Parts: sequence; C-alpha cells; structure tokens
Amino acid sequence: MTVLAAVIALVGSLFFALGAALQQFEAAGSAKQLERRSSGGESEGTDANEPRSGRDHKHSLLALLRRPRWLAGGASILAGGGLHIVALGLGPLTIVQPMGVASLLFALPIAAALHGRKPARRELSAAAVVAAGLVGLVLLVPPSAGPTYLSPTGLATLLAVAGVAAVLLWAGSKVASPAGRAALLATSAGVLYGATATLMRVVVDGSWNWWYLLALPIPALLALMLLQRAYAVGHFGVSFASLQIADPLTAVAFGALLLGEPLPSGLLPVAAAALTAAGTVALARTSPLENH
Repeated sequence: MTVLAAVIALVGSLFFALGAALQQFEAAGSAKQLERRSSGGESEGTDANEPRSGRDHKHSLLALLRRPRWLAGGASILAGGGLHIVALGLGPLTIVQPMGVASLLFALPIAAALHGRKPARRELSAAAVVAAGLVGLVLLVPPSAGPTYLSPTGLATLLAVAGVAAVLLWAGSKVASPAGRAALLATSAGVLYGATATLMRVVVDGSWNWWYLLALPIPALLALMLLQRAYAVGHFGVSFASLQIADPLTAVAFGALLLGEPLPSGLLPVAAAALTAAGTVALARTSPLENH
C-alpha cells in the first residue's frame, strides 16, 4: 500500500505540474495580448522585455476563464489534488508529501515544451535544490495530534495577517524586477493558499461555525488571481517554486500560532530552509522570461 500511495502521489504531482504549466502558458499569452492592444499607439519608450505594463488591472481572471486550455489546466490541478488526497489515505505522510514536491521538477520541462524550448540544465539543477530543501522541511515538521480548534477571533487574525502579508508582497512586486515580481506575487498567493489550507484543516478536523465556510473561498480566490498575475510575468520556474515554498510554510506557521501545532526544532530545519532559499535565488537567475 505504501508503494501504491507513492505512485499515486507521483502521478498526482504530474497532473498538478501539467495544470500549472498550462495555466502559466495561457496567463502569459493573455497578458502579452492585452499589452500589445493597449500599447499599439504609444511611444517607443517602453521596455520590450518587460512582460507587464502599468495596466495590470486590465488582466482579469474572467479573460482566462474563456480560455479552454486554462480551464483544462484547472481540471488537471484538481485531479492532482484528488490523487494526493487518495495517496494520503493509503500511505504515510512522510512518503506522500515528498512526492508532491516532485511537481516542481515535472512542471519546468512541461512549461519549457509548451514554450517551444528545452529546459536548461542550470534551471533544473536549481529546481532540484529547491525540491531537496522542501522535502527536508516537509519531513521535519512534526505531525499534529488531536482535533484542531480555531476561535472566531483566531479566524479574524488568520484572515487579517494573511491579507496584510499578501498586500505588502503585492505592493513590493510593483517595484521589483520581472523575476522578483514573479516571486513576490506567487509568494503572496502562497500565503493566501496557506491560510486557506489552515482554515480547511479546521473545517475538516475541528470545531467551527457555519460561517467559516463563507470565509473559506475568500483567500482562495484572491490567491488564484495573484497566482495568475505571477504566471503572466513569464518567469514560471520562479513563480512556481515560490508558491511551493510559501504555501506549506505559511500553513505550518499558522498551525503553530493559531492551532497550537508543533514546529520542527534543531539545526536541520534551518539547513533545509537555507537550501530552499539558495535554490530559489539560483532559479531566479536561471529561469528564462517566457511569453508568447
């Protein structure tokens, strides 16, 4: 059963990677089309290598919802998530969770193929370093015991902290380089997804009020919008890696601060975090700017 769980989780990672690559391909293409339309009669003083203009507000999720390939990416992500849940029901967390990190290594070649190129060796090496650091962090987080509980005050704190952090990261992306912009927007989305995961954990496993269900879609939808903006920048490797890092780390932090869950201790988590950070910096330097 453990081997079967690992295989299912690995297939789930492949579906998740395919969905992310498809959505990035469509988000980047949609952003490029909007930029061409809006800058048709403007002066030539703009940077041709800058994937997004000052008209970010025109690039909406509604435009992507009309793109079949983007919707297919969403269906693939849902399928990957479903397979991951099935795997968790069949095997231990220490086997299944590292398989999920493999989506980063799957996503880069898929995205490169969609954009008509081969993934660079340095790009894949940096992604492997990120994945190794993430696996270490995942395996070092102690399992939580017992049901979870989040008070209404705790829920307000969760949404407020995640919202403020997401806004600050979004604001920072406005003055960042393209790679930094992709990283900050994806990190902002990851923070909101981490908040969503924390709230989902409470709904599934703890004591909650019915209106918690009304709050659940808010950070998830905002995260989806921010992630598409990150994908539209063009540095897919940076944005996807940043998402993979921010989401679980935020969930672990909220779990410790608001749900009383244990945190890893010692030097190993620090080393794994440093490895993850180093890999992300390297990926930011090697990830190409992909628009079509």
